[in-house]
Amino acid sequence: MKYYCQYSSPMGALFLGEEYGLLRLLVFGEDDPRLQDYVSRITPSLEKAQQELDEYFAGKRQRFDLPHEVQGTEFQKRVWQELQTIPYGETRSYKDIAKQVQSPLASRAVGLANNKNPISIIIPCHRVVGQNGKLTGYAGGLAAKEYLLDLEQRCV
Repeated sequence: MKYYCQYSSPMGALFLGEEYGLLRLLVFGEDDPRLQDYVSRITPSLEKAQQELDEYFAGKRQRFDLPHEVQGTEFQKRVWQELQTIPYGETRSYKDIAKQVQSPLASRAVGLANNKNPISIIIPCHRVVGQNGKLTGYAGGLAAKEYLLDLEQRCV
């Protein structure tokens, strides 16, 4: 069974989804179509996710230890794995990530993979910026991306 819960973050409501004890979703809106197969219920996995998010937003956690699993193409999974290597408080460009996943001309594809990231914040796609350092699209909106980057900068 797939379960979800609402989490009240400093940025507003987030929705966490899990299946078989593995975090599968962290999305910014209850209307996200990926939630349609989930039933609202708190589980031990979702409680742990909420605890780790509380610690992250309090500036006390830089890495997440949550068991998680993502579904996507092999390219998306390589990008999402690479995003998890970006140190807390730092950023990389889409071009940097493309090079790291051995596809140096795939900056746009990296952006599309970021857009499909099912576990925002935990898989830190907010740490990816344009080549010129400017903030670019984010599922939660640019204000959320800026908030997360500022939070990490303050807590480094």
